[in-house]
Amino acid sequence: MGIFYSDCKGGGFITSVHRKQKKSWHVTADNEVNAGDGDLVLFQPSLKNNFDTQKARIVEVLADLNDKRQIGMIAVHSYGLANKFPKHVLDELSSLPSPLQNGRVDLRDLSFVTIDPEDARDYDDAVHAIPDEDPSNKGGWIVTVAVADVAYYVRYGTALDREAYRRSNSVYFPDLVLPMLPHMISNNLCSLIEAEDRPCLAVRMVFDKYGIKRQHSIYRALIRSAINLTYEKAQQTIDENAIERCENHPGSVNVLVTLWHAYNALKNSRQRRNPLELNLRERRIRLDENGQVYKFAVPTRLSAHGLIEEFMIQANVAAAETLEKSTIPFIYRTHDQPSKDKLRSCREILNFLGLKFTAQGTIHTKIFNRILLDAQTTPVAEIINEAVLRAQAQAMYSSQNCGHFGLNLKCYTHFTSPIRRYSDLIVHRAIIRALNLGSDGLTDAECSQLPIIAAHISQMERRSVIAERETVSRLIAEHFSKCVGEEFHAQVSGFINSGLFVKLCDTGADGFIPVSSLHDDHYYYDLSQYAMIGKRKSLRYELGDNVRVRLVETLLTHGTLRFKMLSVGKKKRLSIIKSTRQRNYRYKKSSGL
Repeated sequence: MGIFYSDCKGGGFITSVHRKQKKSWHVTADNEVNAGDGDLVLFQPSLKNNFDTQKARIVEVLADLNDKRQIGMIAVHSYGLANKFPKHVLDELSSLPSPLQNGRVDLRDLSFVTIDPEDARDYDDAVHAIPDEDPSNKGGWIVTVAVADVAYYVRYGTALDREAYRRSNSVYFPDLVLPMLPHMISNNLCSLIEAEDRPCLAVRMVFDKYGIKRQHSIYRALIRSAINLTYEKAQQTIDENAIERCENHPGSVNVLVTLWHAYNALKNSRQRRNPLELNLRERRIRLDENGQVYKFAVPTRLSAHGLIEEFMIQANVAAAETLEKSTIPFIYRTHDQPSKDKLRSCREILNFLGLKFTAQGTIHTKIFNRILLDAQTTPVAEIINEAVLRAQAQAMYSSQNCGHFGLNLKCYTHFTSPIRRYSDLIVHRAIIRALNLGSDGLTDAECSQLPIIAAHISQMERRSVIAERETVSRLIAEHFSKCVGEEFHAQVSGFINSGLFVKLCDTGADGFIPVSSLHDDHYYYDLSQYAMIGKRKSLRYELGDNVRVRLVETLLTHGTLRFKMLSVGKKKRLSIIKSTRQRNYRYKKSSGL
C-alpha cells in the first residue's frame, strides 16, 4: 500500500506508507487504473525490474488523500481496521429488544449529568450525588454512576456481538471514528442523551466524609439524563457559581455543586491511595470543515476531569469487588509493576538530569510521584514525565489478577465504557449473571474463553493506539508541510546513533535531526552522557537542551518532520535541574525570600 504521485508524461510513482520502508515504485500509464495524484492505492510490485528501477501495478484506489479528512484511511488499511459494518450485522438492528421498565429501578427523578469532551460522539456514563442523610454517616455522600446497558441490546452469539468482539474497541482519529458498535446503538439507543429515557447498569456507592467507601450496590435501572455538559462548561458553571438549570428537570439546579462537594471528599481518599500522577502534555488536533489542521490544543487539566475520572475509577472498583465476591470469572484491567530493566533505564535518565532515584527494593507509586513533583518547576518536566511513563509496564486485560500498579489498586476492571470497549461489555454480562439481573449474562461458553478474549482485546487495543498515534503524526506532518524553511524553538528529547530527536516548544510536535547534518564537527552519541558530542571541538547537545531548529522536510507517508540544527553545542555538561535550582536559590536570596 502506498501513495501515488502522477507525472505529466503519464504514469508516476508510488511511495510506501510503511514507516520502516522508504521505497518507491515506478508506475507506467497503462497500470494507473485511474489513480489520481495523491491517492492512497493498493499496488502489486512487479517481479521483473529494469536495473535499479522497481515497477508496480495499481490494484485498487483506496482513498483520495487530497481530502485531508481521509488521512486516517492510511492507518485503517495499514492495520486492517474495520471501517464498515457488514450488512448481516446491520440487519440485526431491526430486531433489537425494546427496553422494558420491568425489573429496573426507576431513577428518572434523579438529576443525572453527563460530562464529556466537546467532541464526544456518545455518552455512555452519567453521574449523580447527594448528601447521605444517614445519621451514622454524617458528612457522607451517595454517588451513583449510571452506565449504558449495552449488554441488553448486544447479546452473546449474535452478529452484533461477533462484530464487536472482532473490533474490540472504538478507534478515534482526529479525522475519522471507527465505532465498535453501529451508530444506532452507540449514538442513539445506548447514548445517555439529555431528556431521553435510557436503560443502564447503576452503581450506587456510599462514602464517608473522608471519601472512604462504606458500601455499594449494582442494579439495572432506567434514567433520564438532565444535562449533557462539556468539561469546560461544567467547570465554568461551578467556578462562576451559576448552576446550570434544565427546564424539564428542576431538580438539577444544585446538581453540580453537590457533585463537586462529593468529589472533594473522594479526593482525600485518592491522595491517601497515591496513584501515579503523570502530567503529560496531551496534543489535541482540531480540524476545520475541510479536514485541515487549524489548531493544536493542549487542554487544561480541570477539576471536572478529575471528578469524572475518580467517579469512574470508583465504579470500576465496585464492579471488580462485586465479581471478586462471586464465583463468576471476569476480565481484569491489570498493570504490573515496572521491570528491573525499565527501572534501570529510568534511573539513569533521572540521575543524569539531576534527580536522585535509586529504584532499589520494592517500588511504589509515591516514589515516582515525589520525583514528578520535584520536576514540576524545571525546564525538563515533560522529559521526566515521559521517562517515568516509559518505565511503566503495559496495561492489559487478563483473566488473572495482578493488580493495577499505576492506580495503586489490588483489584480493578473496566466497566464504565461498554459502548466503546468490549472488555466492559464482558464485565457487564458477568455482573448480570453474578447478581441474577437477567438472562443476558455471561454464558458458560464465554467463561471458558476469557483468557483468549482477554489476549485478543489487549492486542486490538495496542493496535488501535499505534494507529491513532500514527494518524496524528501524519496530520501534523501535513500541517507543517506549509512551514518548510521556518525556524522554531525546540528541546532535545532523545537520541539514537544516527541523530537526535527534538520536540517543538509551542506545539509539542516531534522531529528528527540526522547526525550527518551537524556539519561543524563529527558527532557521536555517548549513551552514558545522553549527548551528541563532537570529536574535535567536544561541543555537545544534551538531553533537555533548548535549541533553535529549521524545518527542512516533512513526509506525510511516515508522519515525520526533519529539522536542521541552528544552535551551537555547549562546551561542558551542567545539570539542567541543578542549574535551575541554583538560579532560583540566588533569586530568593537576593530578594530576601
